[in-house]
Amino acid sequence: MQLFGESSAASSLPPGVIDDGGGTVSTQYGPLTALDRDFVRKVKLAGLWELPSGREAQERGTKDSVKTAGEHLIEGHTELDRRANEVGRALGIDLPNQPNEQQQGWLNQMNSAPSSAEFERLFANLLRAAHGKVFSLVAKIRAESENSMVRSLATRANTIVLDHITVLEDTGLVDYDALND
Repeated sequence: MQLFGESSAASSLPPGVIDDGGGTVSTQYGPLTALDRDFVRKVKLAGLWELPSGREAQERGTKDSVKTAGEHLIEGHTELDRRANEVGRALGIDLPNQPNEQQQGWLNQMNSAPSSAEFERLFANLLRAAHGKVFSLVAKIRAESENSMVRSLATRANTIVLDHITVLEDTGLVDYDALND
């Protein structure tokens, strides 16, 4: 039963996935679903706040491990940003060009940190929490997408997200108890 015009497809989407109303469309790379499009947009969004975070870690970080994590974020999200742009162009997906409100809030928190130590703590914990949450989405897309371009992006994102989780944890600053809240 459909109430208020929502599609039955929307009800099958996982929580947090935005249904753009485009349904499933055929492409030369396979079917493209709302979940696929949402994933490509989220990859692009991630880079819009994680690239500046990585640069900030290079500038404000005092610990070598934080600078290393920043370097990995810059390298990984530069690649993912390029790939997301390619996928977006090829599949006709409109991509964001600025961080969302929540991401901008995280950037503001880090930018306004009163000390290097506080910046490093926020950097490690905000980014580790975000990567932990997206990891399951990446795995879902990789396992379920029938679109070869989206699946390829998810395959590469899986490797990069795991690398980022690892280098953020290697800072020694991650509060694991807070990750489970």
